[in-house]
Amino acid sequence: MITQNTIQQILDRLDIIDVVGDFVKLKKRGTNYIGNCPFHNEKTPSFTVSPSKEIYKCFGCGKSGNTISFVMEHEKYSYIDALKWLAKKYSIEVEETYVSDEQRQQYQTADSLYIINQFAQQFFAKSLWETEEGQDIALSYFKERGFREEIIKKFQLGYSPEKSDAFAKEAMAKQYNPELLVKSGLVVNRNDQLLDNYRGRVIFPIHNSSGKVTGFGARILKTNDRAPKYINTPENEIYIKSKILYGSYFARTAIDKADECLLVEGYTDVVSLHQAGIENVVASGGTSLTVDQLRLIRKYTNNLTIIYDGDGAGVKAAMRGLDMALEEGLNVKLVLIPDKEDPDSYVNKIGAAAFQDFVKTEKKDVILFQLEVAMKDAGNDAAQKSTLVNRMAETISKINKAEDFTKQQDYIRQVSEILKIDEAGLTALVNQFIRDKIAAMEKRQAGVSEQEKADNVRKAEESEFHDATYNLLFKDDLQEREIARILLEYGLKPFDENRLVAEYLFDEMVDDSLMDNMDVLKMIKIFKDAFAVNTNLPDKNFFIYNEDQVISTLAVSLLNFPYEESGRWRKTAALSTGYQQSLFKQSYEDFMRVMSQGNEDALEKFSKIDEDKTNDAVISAIKYLRLRKIKRMISDNQIDMEKPHTAEELIVLASTHSYLKNEEILITKELGTVILR
Repeated sequence: MITQNTIQQILDRLDIIDVVGDFVKLKKRGTNYIGNCPFHNEKTPSFTVSPSKEIYKCFGCGKSGNTISFVMEHEKYSYIDALKWLAKKYSIEVEETYVSDEQRQQYQTADSLYIINQFAQQFFAKSLWETEEGQDIALSYFKERGFREEIIKKFQLGYSPEKSDAFAKEAMAKQYNPELLVKSGLVVNRNDQLLDNYRGRVIFPIHNSSGKVTGFGARILKTNDRAPKYINTPENEIYIKSKILYGSYFARTAIDKADECLLVEGYTDVVSLHQAGIENVVASGGTSLTVDQLRLIRKYTNNLTIIYDGDGAGVKAAMRGLDMALEEGLNVKLVLIPDKEDPDSYVNKIGAAAFQDFVKTEKKDVILFQLEVAMKDAGNDAAQKSTLVNRMAETISKINKAEDFTKQQDYIRQVSEILKIDEAGLTALVNQFIRDKIAAMEKRQAGVSEQEKADNVRKAEESEFHDATYNLLFKDDLQEREIARILLEYGLKPFDENRLVAEYLFDEMVDDSLMDNMDVLKMIKIFKDAFAVNTNLPDKNFFIYNEDQVISTLAVSLLNFPYEESGRWRKTAALSTGYQQSLFKQSYEDFMRVMSQGNEDALEKFSKIDEDKTNDAVISAIKYLRLRKIKRMISDNQIDMEKPHTAEELIVLASTHSYLKNEEILITKELGTVILR
C-alpha cells in the first residue's frame, strides 16, 4: 500500500484545473471553469469544475467527483493506480508500506518485466522504421493491410529482425537480467545461448489499462506450415492472458462515451477499426471469453456487441462465454460479418460509415440467435429438441434475476412462443435451474471459513467505487446531509466569539439517534473525535480526498453546485430546506442558460449574494433536527395515549401533546415551511 506520507504529498500538490485540463479544454466562467464533458457526447458545455472546492460536476450526465476520482473515472484506474499516475505527474516518489520478502520480490520482478517490455517495444519500433529490413518486409506488410503510418505509431507496432539473436544481443549489451528476459518470453535459452523468440515477425504490443506494455503478439510473415501463425507472451507476473483484452487501453474512453463495447477476435481487426474511426473496440486475442475479460468490459459499459466472422467457427466462438456474459449482467448482441470476410477486411472493403451502419442494422439478440442455430441442428429429432429446451432454460436462468427480472420474463415468453411450448412450464424449468445454482453455491459456501467470507466482502467493497450518494433522497435524509454539508463548508469557521460552527452544532444537536444516514453519522463522528482531542481538525479536503471512498463520494456530493453563495457553491438537491428555498428562486434551467451563453455579468449577478447567511443556515439545520425530535415525541406520546391510563395520566398526556404541537407549529413558522408528516 502507498504510505500516508506519499498520499499527503500528492494531495498537497493536486490542482484540479491542472489535472482535468490534461483531458478537457476548460474555459473560465466566473469563479469556475466549464468545458465539454469527457464522459458523454455533448455540444453545449455542461461540465463544470470548481477550483475552490476541488470538485467537478457534469449537469448533463450527472457524473461528479474530486481530482482523484476524475482520474479513476476517465482512465479507468483503481484508486492506487490513480495515485501513482498523479505521483508521476507531479514527480513525487511513491513510498509503500511494509511488504513481505516474497511480495517485494514479486513487485521487483513485475517492475523489471515492465522495463524490459518497454525496451523491447522501442527496439521493435526502431527495427520497423529505421532498418532497411524492417521497411522492406514489415512496413510494406502493414501498408498492404491498409494501415497508415499514424495508426502504426499509435499502437506502437514493430518488427523483430530475422537474425536469430538481434534483440538478445542488444538486451544483454544493456545488461538486462537473462532470467527475466526468458521469463518475458522475448528470448529463449537453447544450449546456454539466448535466442530471439519472435524473429522475422511483426509485433503487436499488448498494453494494460494504464498503458504499460505487458506482453506481445508476434505474427509470422513467411509461409511456414510448422511455425504457429501467432506467438504470444507466456504468462508471468504481469501478463495473464485471461485478464487482458487487446486494445482496451486505447478504447476505454470511446467505450465509456458510446456506452457500448465492440468485441472482435484479432489484433488487426482492432487496428483497422480504430483507423476507420471506430474506437470502442477490443479483441479477445482469438481465445474464449473469460470472466475476468467480461468484468473488464463491464468496468466501461454493460452493453457488449460481439463481431465475429460469419462462418461456423465464428458462430461457435461467439456462443462460447455467452452464459458467463449473462451472469455478469451484460446486454449481449451479435453481429456476423459476411462469409470469407473479417472485421479488418470488411471495414476496408465497405468503408467506416457503411460498416457502422452494418453493425447497427445487423445486431442480433444472442439468446434468440442461439435458439435459431440450435433449432436448425435439432431438426425433428425429439431427443435433441428436449436437450434444446433444457439448454435454453439454463441460459435464461443465467440472467441476473435481481437486476433484470423483466428481461428474463421476456425471454421466457419469446422462447416458449418460438418452441411452441407452455410458458408456465418453461418458467418452472428456469426457476429449477436457478434453485439448483443457489443450492450449489450454498454448498460451496458451507466449506468457506468466516475469515475467507470476510475477506471476500472486503475485496468486493474495495473493488467498487461507491456512487449511491448521488441518488435522490428523502427529505429527512436531505436534512441530515445539510448538517454534514454545513460541517464541511463552515465547520471550522467562527460561529460566535467563543465557538466554531462545528462546536455550536455539537452543543445544540439534540440527539444523534434521530439521524439515519450512517455515512453522515460517520462524518459527524470524525469531527467529534477530532474536537475531543482538539488536534488535526479535519478541513474540507480531508473528506474530499479521504481514502474511504464512501466518505469521499459523500463529501463531493454535498459540495456539488450549481448555485454559488458568496463564492461558495450550493448543492441543488438541498433546495428542499426553507432557508435555501428563500435564497435561490431561480431555476436550474435558467442557471444553465446563463452558463451556456457565457454572459459574465449575468453570471456574477446570478450567483452573487451579498449577505453572509452562514449562521442562518446553521440555526436552520438545528431547528430541523429539533422539529424531528418533537415529531418523534408526538408520535410516541400518541402511541402512549392509546394504552389504558388513569384520568390523571390522560390529562398529563393530553397536556404534553398540546405543548409539543405548539412547539412544532412555532418551529415550523420560524423555518417558513410546512409541517413534515
